[in-house]
Amino acid sequence: MGLRTLTRQFFLNRGIHISPTSTDQEMECFIEKLHPISCDIPLIRVGSNGDGGYLVPDDLDQIVACFSPGVAETSDFELNLAERRIPCFMADYSVDGPLVKHDLFRFEKKFLGSVNNDQFITLESWINQSLVGAGDMIMQMDIEGSEYDVILSTSSACLRRFRSIVIEFHSLDMIFSRDGYKLASLVFEKLLADFCVVHIHPNNCRRLSRIRGYLVPPVLEFTFHRKDRIQNAKPVISLPHPLDVRCVTSRPEITLPRQWYA
Repeated sequence: MGLRTLTRQFFLNRGIHISPTSTDQEMECFIEKLHPISCDIPLIRVGSNGDGGYLVPDDLDQIVACFSPGVAETSDFELNLAERRIPCFMADYSVDGPLVKHDLFRFEKKFLGSVNNDQFITLESWINQSLVGAGDMIMQMDIEGSEYDVILSTSSACLRRFRSIVIEFHSLDMIFSRDGYKLASLVFEKLLADFCVVHIHPNNCRRLSRIRGYLVPPVLEFTFHRKDRIQNAKPVISLPHPLDVRCVTSRPEITLPRQWYA
């Protein structure tokens, strides 16, 4: 048995899996594809000035519904939309419902996932059973790492029903490994086929991760906007946005490294 195999087995026996790292070319290509753009539609903050608030394009007219998987301690994002008379569909198996109530809130006690069973529901099944009808929607997804398989298991036609999509991506420093890079690339390539990144904000719950010259916030909030709604796109040249605030007020802010937008 060779030294490489012995070393791999040594770490596997201790619960550690070793895999090749991504190349510089792969890292540079991945990050460059996610550079955000600005357009004729300004960004507004929906939700609180903290965790639970997100920047979205001010393009909410005629939005027929919000789908928000992952119910945290605050539902300020959904409440702001409900105050605009946008019905908000929320799902989370780990809780019995949002802490605040509104007559336009609809709650499903299930996790969002890639299968339908007693604990999980797919995005397409959730939308179909909600009987929303025709029209554009908005989605805010914070599901602690399950976002990858949900996006991959959802049809592009279903995703295109959303005008804006806000996703908090977890463990994004997985792109340092070749396997993690492949998974994350598939997810973002699927989204970028129909959407542009219009905002990125690091969640300061974790510190920056580094490999060689690349800095990656492990938890990143992305706002996507559908391409057919965008005119006069141009690169974002300055971040953070004036409306950005720290997610965790007790921790220092993380500034998004310039390689992510410039």
